[in-house]
Amino acid sequence: MATFDIVISGGTVATASDTFVCDIGIRDGVVVALGLDLAQDAKQVLDATGKYVLPGGIDSHVHISQPSGDGIVMADDFESGTRSALFGGNTTIMPFCLQERGKSIRQSLIEYHALANGTCYTDVSFHLIICEPTPEVLGQDLPALFNDGYTSFKVFMTYENLRLTDPELLQTFDVARDLGATVMVHCENEDAIKFLIGKHEAANDLRPGAHARTRPVAVEREATHRAMAFAEVVGTPIVIVHVSNGQAIDEIAAARRRGVAVTAETCPQYLVLTAEDLEGMDWEGAKFVCSPPPRGTEDQAACWRGLQDGTFELFSSDHCPFVYDSVEGKLNPKGAKQFKHIPNGIPGVETRLPILFSEGVMKGRIDINRFVALTATNHAKTYGLYPRKGTIAVGSDADIVIWDPKVTAPIRHANLHDGADYSPYEGLEITGWPVTVVLRGKVMVQDRALQGTKGDGTYLGR
Repeated sequence: MATFDIVISGGTVATASDTFVCDIGIRDGVVVALGLDLAQDAKQVLDATGKYVLPGGIDSHVHISQPSGDGIVMADDFESGTRSALFGGNTTIMPFCLQERGKSIRQSLIEYHALANGTCYTDVSFHLIICEPTPEVLGQDLPALFNDGYTSFKVFMTYENLRLTDPELLQTFDVARDLGATVMVHCENEDAIKFLIGKHEAANDLRPGAHARTRPVAVEREATHRAMAFAEVVGTPIVIVHVSNGQAIDEIAAARRRGVAVTAETCPQYLVLTAEDLEGMDWEGAKFVCSPPPRGTEDQAACWRGLQDGTFELFSSDHCPFVYDSVEGKLNPKGAKQFKHIPNGIPGVETRLPILFSEGVMKGRIDINRFVALTATNHAKTYGLYPRKGTIAVGSDADIVIWDPKVTAPIRHANLHDGADYSPYEGLEITGWPVTVVLRGKVMVQDRALQGTKGDGTYLGR
């Protein structure tokens, strides 16, 4: 009788701390052995000779099936979004359940779970977006939901229908501190943005490129400073998401020197896109509208340094997909005429890991262990999934991806699996692609072909 359900043999295994050659024995969905010559005792052998064997990616910043405004429809549901994530080397994603105004968080969660139930190709776990921090929400709902395993909340300092006032931020931070919850903060100053939008409207500067000019570095830097100052006042750790520039990085470093507990995240768009991409002809720039917007080459370099020196613990996609050529997407009737009505967000859950592997590991900017930390291990540790997820170790879930560092091919949306109709990274040459993906001991993708079925993914309480 075989000892193992699957053995992954002959590959170079990497975790956040170590790199070694060994076989991985899997039984009942869990890693049960790390050693040599295990293949003879396996029902199935996956040969990883000449390839990297890494923990499945965890993308902790993903928007799927999220309400997006009047007439606007997000391009990915849970089926397409998790399938796309899977082909990109991810085994867990963490989307956001939005507290819709006038509706209880509990009801929003029931409806969001219904959308995910039975449709996922990866494991999923939800963050909560808090936009109405009423006394009932802060005093009853969040404590009860925290005890149910919803241990991370996101708050916004921008978007009129989502942003919290300064007192509301302080109150929400205070509840998070008492609970031990994790708070994610989108840092941009809404009042400054609205002022700049008014100036651009008066000048009839309405094209997509104005999106970046009305959200300059200063509005992100100020809000980043303010969010960390509030965290310092309250005494709670926070996560600053999608940091785009060197000045915000400097603010984070200064807060850490003061003893503020700050975790920082950046995304692919801040490494390989620039504000110039929003200037495309024929409204093509709308494809790159996201917030914060891509910056310039100096800020790209600053974000790479942040990945190298430990400023950034997390590398996420901020996948927020819309169809470009659609009245329900980027080219909705208002968005096709005015930048402020273009839905904010770009697709990227499938390309996050290949971009960092190619531009980071294969070009010598970061090593393979840093790659694992930034894309899997630190996400699991930050959001309460470690060591079940985020590493390859005896007792951990067998979420494992085999990477072929010899495969070179450009990103083509035609080869991707999301629900959008474009990739902002179209044509970027990638060296090193995930070829086989194992989720809790089940082979989901083999030789870049789908083997698993929707519903194989499960919900993870934390």
